[in-house]
Amino acid sequence: MIRSLQNIFSIPELRRRVIFTLVMLAVYRVGCHVPTPGVDGSVLAKFFAGTEGTLLGLVSAFTGGALERMTVFALGIMPYISASIILQLLTVVFEPVEKLAKEGEQGRRTITKWTRYGTIVLSVIQGAGIAIGLQTMRGPAGEFVVPDQGVGFILLTIVTLTAGTAFIMWLGEQITERGIGNGISLIIFAGIVANIPSAIVNTIRLVKTGALSIFVLIVIFGVMFGVIWAIIFMERAQRRVPIHYAKRVAGAGATGQTSHLPLKINMSGVIPPIFASSIIMFPVTVAQVVDVPWVQTMANMMNPGNWLYNVFFVAFIVFFCYFYTAVTFNPVDVADNIKRQGGYVPGIRPGKATAEYLDTVLSRLTFVGAIYVSAVCVLPTILYGQFNLPFYFGGTSLLIVVGVGMDTASQIEAHLISRSYEGFMKGVTLKSRAGR
Repeated sequence: MIRSLQNIFSIPELRRRVIFTLVMLAVYRVGCHVPTPGVDGSVLAKFFAGTEGTLLGLVSAFTGGALERMTVFALGIMPYISASIILQLLTVVFEPVEKLAKEGEQGRRTITKWTRYGTIVLSVIQGAGIAIGLQTMRGPAGEFVVPDQGVGFILLTIVTLTAGTAFIMWLGEQITERGIGNGISLIIFAGIVANIPSAIVNTIRLVKTGALSIFVLIVIFGVMFGVIWAIIFMERAQRRVPIHYAKRVAGAGATGQTSHLPLKINMSGVIPPIFASSIIMFPVTVAQVVDVPWVQTMANMMNPGNWLYNVFFVAFIVFFCYFYTAVTFNPVDVADNIKRQGGYVPGIRPGKATAEYLDTVLSRLTFVGAIYVSAVCVLPTILYGQFNLPFYFGGTSLLIVVGVGMDTASQIEAHLISRSYEGFMKGVTLKSRAGR
């Protein structure tokens, strides 16, 4: 491992990319501690006490604790993810956007620009909801979270939170372009990892107070490492479709080459749980700070661990597994490419029959992948409900941390191997989703 790290810093370009990524993530973490003007942090901390295991606690975890402290990054990157979901859905159901998506680099830039505009609009809406809700929030002694209330505070909060989200969006794009790994995913990764120390401290406190026995703690850590192993195994699992290519060599008759088309079981990666969480968080984030009885009732029903939350969460995960796979992999185009190159799947006619075969195989793989992702993501609600554990252990957080970590390591691996260096992880081959 030490030699691998030395190899990373011996390549000037890779060294610059890694250092740039670390610096940008450090800037993000600093911003997570810059408070929003006009908010009494001590009263807000009392309000958030005991929100572990609720959807509000999950939102705070995804923002690296920025929401709990109501900093300039309180909205996190979720408005950008919500805008991305809307644009990707439009590429399927709205023909002008679909045509734009097929125009190559120019179309991609236009869609990216629209996504940025959508992020600002959603940030303004969510910022307004949070600002209005903050004025109604009180601490245990009845003190207001916002001492000086009024239109001025609302406008200032909207501008502050929107600017914070726009800056995070810029950081993510800069990491993707000039750093290593996917910037948006790494920002979410950093927010989750930043909460691990506090989760460990909370677990130790539970053990000391007798609320959690040593035996149960050992079992929980065993389950956690088992889940990590399962995530690594499933993220690397493939269904290899054999492809034969006919090739004629002058004077030697007809010969052939055999290759394969790798289809991952979980082709969509960590996108489905992130998208599903974003959709569930958007209305409930506002509902949590709106003092209306029926809205509060609906928000409580959507807390992690509640059956309604699990149903919606799993449904969204399954939907986005199929949706994202359909967006990123077109069986018709792949079948046409195989046919043009003189290839064929043994026992399957080239062209339409091959496309139907690939679609069938992919649908079955996606179903297995969706069940696996759903099972992993529902795990933390079971752990929290049974053992009163910190919410950050297991499930969605582990899937994102392990998945993003594997993707980033695979990109570093590609840089090292392309320059004849030994891989980042000796004896292990990692496959990046970014290369598909």
